[in-house]
Order: sequence, then C-alpha cells, then structure tokens
Amino acid sequence: MKRRSFISNVALGATTATVLSSCNAQSGSGEATGDSLPRIRWKMATSWPKSLDTIFGGAQTVCDRVSAMTGGRFTITPYAGGEIVPGLQVLDAVQQGTVECGHTASYYYVGKNPALGFGTSMPFGLSGQQQNAWLYHGGGLEAMHKLYADFNVINFPAGNTGAQMGGWFKTEVQSVGDLRGLKMRIPGLGGEVMSRLGVNVQVLPGGEIFLALDTGAIDAAEWTGPYDDEKLGLNKAAPYYYYPGWWEPGPTLEIQINKTAWEKLPQEYQEIIKTAAMEANLNMLAAYDAQNRIALQSILKSGTKLVPYSNEILKAAQQASLEIYEENSSKDASFKEVYQSWNEFRKQVMQWNTINDLSYANFAADNLR
Repeated sequence: MKRRSFISNVALGATTATVLSSCNAQSGSGEATGDSLPRIRWKMATSWPKSLDTIFGGAQTVCDRVSAMTGGRFTITPYAGGEIVPGLQVLDAVQQGTVECGHTASYYYVGKNPALGFGTSMPFGLSGQQQNAWLYHGGGLEAMHKLYADFNVINFPAGNTGAQMGGWFKTEVQSVGDLRGLKMRIPGLGGEVMSRLGVNVQVLPGGEIFLALDTGAIDAAEWTGPYDDEKLGLNKAAPYYYYPGWWEPGPTLEIQINKTAWEKLPQEYQEIIKTAAMEANLNMLAAYDAQNRIALQSILKSGTKLVPYSNEILKAAQQASLEIYEENSSKDASFKEVYQSWNEFRKQVMQWNTINDLSYANFAADNLR
C-alpha cells in the first residue's frame, strides 16, 4: 500500500508540474507567471480633487488593488485633476499617451461623440444597479469599447455614485420659467437638456464649483450627493437643495486605458486591472449609500432647504431628453445603435424593478418603525 501511495503521489506531482508549465506557456503575454512578470509603472490622471475621498478613492482603489495583486510589480500612481492635465481633459491625455490611464466620467466628452454619455448616465436613464446590469450583462460595455476604439482607448467601469441629487440653487425654482437665464454648472447631456429649458450651462471641474457658486459667478450647480457636496461646502454657498438628479440616476465612473499600453501588458496584468476596476465600481456604490445617509442629516441641520423638482420641470426635462435622443439618433449612427439597445434594456429592467424593488421600497418607506 505504501509503495502504491508513493507512486501515486509521484504521478500526481508530475501531472501538476506539467499543467502549471502548460498554463505558463499559454499565458496571453507569452511570459511566465510569478517573479518573471515585468515591473511596470503607470500614471493615472483623474478628474477629481483628492479632498473628495470617495470619488478619488475609486481611482485609488484600482491602483492599490493592482499593486497588491501583483506583489508590487505593477504600480499605478493616481494624480488629482490639474496635477498632470485639467480634470476635463483626461480622455485627451490617455488618447495621446501623456498618461497610460485615467479615471473620469465618459459624459464629460460627449462633445467628441454624444454616445459616450451612455458610459456614465443618461437623463431619465438607469439606476446604479441597472447601469451595472446593462454594462456587465446587457451589452453595454461591449458597446462602449466599440466607441472608445476610435480614440485608441479601452474602458472599464470603476465607480458609481448611485442616484445623485438635483443640485444647489441660490433661489427657488418652481417652474420652467424660473430656470430661464440661470447660470448652472451641469455637464453632459443633462446640461444640454437644461440648456433647452433656458439655462445658461457651465461646465466646471469639481474643485472650482464652490468658488463659482459662492461668488455668484454661477447661480446653481450640481455635483454628486450629500457626502461630496458637503465636503465641497456647497451647502454654505446656496440654500436650496433640489432632488432628484434626473440627469444622473446612476452614473458610472471609469478607468480609461491607452489601448497601445493595454496591449503591451501581460494577460495576467490585464485580468488584474479588470478585477480591480470591478471592485472599485461596486465598492464606491456601497460607500456612497452608507455615507450619504449621514451627510444628508448633517446638511439639513445646517439650515439647507430640501426641495423636490416640480412635475412641470420634470416633465419638460423628460420631453427635452427624448427629443435629444431622437435627434442624435437621426444624425449619428453610433448613437442610434447604442440608444436602441440601451432603451430596450431600460424599459424591460424598469418593468422588472417596478415589480420587485419599487413595490417593496414604497411599502417599507411608508411603514418605517
């Protein structure tokens, strides 16, 4: 029996060695795993100030996890907006190879292709969880990869703030007429919708919002939600806090990677980046829900007036959004392709979530004890 056991163990050891050798030989990079993997140093430009620890934290999570999972052989250093390039020029820096990667929001770049907005959030679109479902299992990420190929970039979801608030206003806005002529910081297609409602739209990076709002250079501004808004001090610059953020019901942030740099990576490193990005994506969504519940109470205690958008404004904004979608679809084949697929997914997932999530949430909210 001992002799048979010894022979079996030898055979098992030989088989294991053969399998490991085969796995190493079949590595997508053509390189062996372990200590023979290369040491690589990348830079990551971001659109965020470091003071916003959760949103910048999405970038930091990707970098920290890549280093941890490679034993420090692959390190990425994140830089705040403005340290390498301005916060709204991250895509340009990645495309040009100024940096190997960036952490930003795709809707900052709808001027380059309006369909890029789908990678972040669309007015009256998907919630955070619905956005993840579309990206990971509804063909969304494949659609974004196709769009970004024109920029020599590949992207992966790497953060989500959850449903955002509707912004800070120095004066009350009860009707569409009250919006006309206001100067408001709001990017993306949400900004285009507001523009159609008569708003003078401004696009500013996060680090510049407070000063502009406080000095009166702008009359209103949206950022994310209570936690980050309080960190920026927006509650000290304007008294009225509106909801819901209909233009960003579940905005995804992403890591953008120069495709030439990506293709030079060993396959092992590519898979690690994908895993780190997904961790950052899911972790940020959970973190914001945990933090916003506390920050909202703090903001309200400071004297902020919480105000819902009127049905008049919401209906006008929704109608303007649908008109923009149809116009963009008629002018841009890539937008039409993504929109049709996304819209079908949106209708179906909202029908399902009305049955499972919304029915429960409404009852639970009405019967809190």
